[in-house]
Amino acid sequence: MTAPGQRASTTGLLPTDTTHDVRERQAKLAVLPIGSFEQHGAHLPLTTDTVIACTIAAEIAAAHPVQLLPPLTISCSHEHAAWPGTVSISAATLHTVVTDIAASLRRSEIGSLVLVNGHGGNYVLRNVVQESAGTGTRMALFPGSADWDAARRRAGVVTTSHSDMHAGEAETSLLLHAHPELVGPGYAAADHVADGRKHLLTLGLTPYTASGVIGRPSLASARKGKELLAGLVDAFGEYAALLGPEEAEPGDRGGASCGF
Repeated sequence: MTAPGQRASTTGLLPTDTTHDVRERQAKLAVLPIGSFEQHGAHLPLTTDTVIACTIAAEIAAAHPVQLLPPLTISCSHEHAAWPGTVSISAATLHTVVTDIAASLRRSEIGSLVLVNGHGGNYVLRNVVQESAGTGTRMALFPGSADWDAARRRAGVVTTSHSDMHAGEAETSLLLHAHPELVGPGYAAADHVADGRKHLLTLGLTPYTASGVIGRPSLASARKGKELLAGLVDAFGEYAALLGPEEAEPGDRGGASCGF
């Protein structure tokens, strides 16, 4: 039962596999959604990035034989600290958790891991992937900027990726499609553009927005969200091919790597 003043929760964001299911699938590639717990204005929940990462990962798992992992729900949201509800961990902690998960997967003979990142402030994940060379786990960070750009064009998203930084057209569209019960009615009047954010890392987000929104959620639609999601799932095929199991004959194929 939803308490007074609370938004409805949503279901279907956690994997429901049994150990038997995992054994039967014999996946060699795992997918780890990584979100955040941070403000997204008045119209989207603190869990927005986690919901989006889980939604993308679940669609990937429906299309590819991967082991879908439960999400990391708190990450590096320090630039949002001025808003109530935001909770962060350090970049060092996030680095350690992800590398520990990769090591555990290796012990289960899963040698490839894709980090499905829903929060742009998790800069350290690039280093995690970069440092994975030689560890026995091949890693990638998804979606990349090119993946997002292609998906945005496919969906007809109007706002540029730079202007659409936070709780804007793309994020609101994805939730309108996948979890409309989480979108508040105020998004149509929540637009705020702040392209000049030169000192965001030093000052945080507060000098650039009073509401916490940077983008144009008024342009969001469920149709755009559906096409965004489809575009990202299509883009994952390249990553699946790159990080998939090695060929049966040794020497047929060199180790794959990801460049950024």
